[in-house]
Amino acid sequence: MQRSFLLYFLITFVGIIFIGRLFQLQVVRGASYDPIHNSAVKTEYDYPERGYVYDRNGKLLVANQLSYDVMVQPNQVKPLDTIEFCNLLKIDKDDFLKRFKKANNYAPYLPSVFLKQLAKEDFAFLQEKLHKYTGFYIQKRIIRKYPINAAANVLGYIGEVNETLAKENAYYQPGELIGKDGIERQYEDYLRGTKGKKYLQRNNLNKVTGAYLDGKYDTLPENGKDLTLTLDIELQLYAQKLMSGKRGGIVAIEPSTGEILALVTAPSYDPNMLVGRKRSKNSTILFNDTISKPSYDRGLLATYAPGSPFKMMNALIGLQEGVITEDTGFRCNHGFRYGSRAGAFMGCHCGITGRPVQLKAAIARSCNTYFSQTYKKIIEKNNKPSEGLDTWHNHIASFGLGNYLGYDLPAGSPGLIPTGKYYDDIYRYSWNGSTTISNAIGQGEVLTTPIQLANFTAVIANRGYFYTPHVLKEVNKNPIKDSVYTIAKKTTIDKKYFSPVVEAMHEVFKTGTGRFNQVEGIEICGKTGTAENFARIDGQKIQLPDHSILVAFAPKENPKIAIAIFVENGGYGSTIAAPITSLLIEKYINGSISKENKYREQRMLDLNLEDIYAKLNQKQQ
Repeated sequence: MQRSFLLYFLITFVGIIFIGRLFQLQVVRGASYDPIHNSAVKTEYDYPERGYVYDRNGKLLVANQLSYDVMVQPNQVKPLDTIEFCNLLKIDKDDFLKRFKKANNYAPYLPSVFLKQLAKEDFAFLQEKLHKYTGFYIQKRIIRKYPINAAANVLGYIGEVNETLAKENAYYQPGELIGKDGIERQYEDYLRGTKGKKYLQRNNLNKVTGAYLDGKYDTLPENGKDLTLTLDIELQLYAQKLMSGKRGGIVAIEPSTGEILALVTAPSYDPNMLVGRKRSKNSTILFNDTISKPSYDRGLLATYAPGSPFKMMNALIGLQEGVITEDTGFRCNHGFRYGSRAGAFMGCHCGITGRPVQLKAAIARSCNTYFSQTYKKIIEKNNKPSEGLDTWHNHIASFGLGNYLGYDLPAGSPGLIPTGKYYDDIYRYSWNGSTTISNAIGQGEVLTTPIQLANFTAVIANRGYFYTPHVLKEVNKNPIKDSVYTIAKKTTIDKKYFSPVVEAMHEVFKTGTGRFNQVEGIEICGKTGTAENFARIDGQKIQLPDHSILVAFAPKENPKIAIAIFVENGGYGSTIAAPITSLLIEKYINGSISKENKYREQRMLDLNLEDIYAKLNQKQQ
């Protein structure tokens, strides 16, 4: 009796264990079960269309086109005529073995790309023959197409997922495509969509017999979301055209929103170069070009001394700190002597002698003496240079200089705005305003990027605040609502101090250094700059041709555009950056260039600095 009971108990107990295990597998785990690891199941992916990209006016910037990849699932491959198969794919046997080993090492039970992006004619021929080669099949893939040759640095590109990323992120398989730069990378989750899966049942002969469990686990693809960018592609194209034969960066921002209207780096490249089977060859050419650097975004990454436009920053800080007023005057005797030692003299070409220079004239005529005096007063206020410089630094940081700004593109450089500690470490606490006097005119240790200076100009246009610059405007036609980009950031400078600076910037284009680049009917406010440029060659500090700089906004009231331009080795800001700026402002606000300014336009289009760059490259080699 006891033995019977024990037998019944064991049978019941084992039965309960089996039932429990089946419940766990089918009910508890069933909802998330993925049959991909089942060797009797073939997995096919249905790739969605990647989201389209448009400019602010609805012009198509990025579209899609079909591509065909040869896929392999190594554990399903049977012995085959390797030579015949290689002839079909136009590869040699060594290449075949290398590709197969790579796929097998990744995961023998998972499909991966064996040969990517077949030409259409090769696809049609191969499709008829591929049934003979078990474990290989053709997968349709979506790749990019760029209808307009513009803004490659903003749009970015897509590239293949490598094995490391595929192992880290279960969504991706090796050889699939992912955003690698620009908005393709930044907004990958929006653009990629969700791929669908189909599970097919195999029999013991490895032939597909139908859908696995009647398609219970199959999913449909969801297309990626369409993006509308803040770019005005017509302005972008025009800016690129004007920068032909030149190196540098242009950034244009709408002050009232922080929307980036144009983001130009020169030289650049056609985004279609990084599409299709030629991508590998072209990327090697582009990314290995260390001279022209077409893949280097000078608008976001290049750091330059800001030159004279930085004088407006020192003016605003001086006003806020009470060391000057708009009526304060300093005498300029062709420059500023800041010490007794030889060479302690900063020359000036403002041309104002015999009377004190006041703020408006100092900005309009770019007086070095005025801003050197102002800077010294800021730094040496309370006779504590380190604290004075920290105060100066904090004001500047509130404009977004010296950091990454927080814009929605993956590239960036913080630039440099020194602190008191920076100079304490260098000079061991023995320094003053004169020691760092070059900061007064944007020529010292200060470094900025074009986007930082464009944002600085937008702050002045707004009289004291800015919106974080950004390039995304809408997702599936729904405006972005991220507070990072929709809430204004206030600076540490009171609104009342911006008015005299704005008036002075207006004077620059009326009677100052920008007076020859006016546009009838548009009140432009700006500041030209000519930044000295040095390089260390064979251990010696060599002065190279100056950079041409200009910042501006327009119109004076209710401004629609703020812009910063750097032309490397372009010389005076008034001769190159200023005419380019006025042309871009006229193009954006009026939609075209007037007959009166066609000569100015042609002069800038014809201007080519490649000979200068070639000579500089020879010196630096």
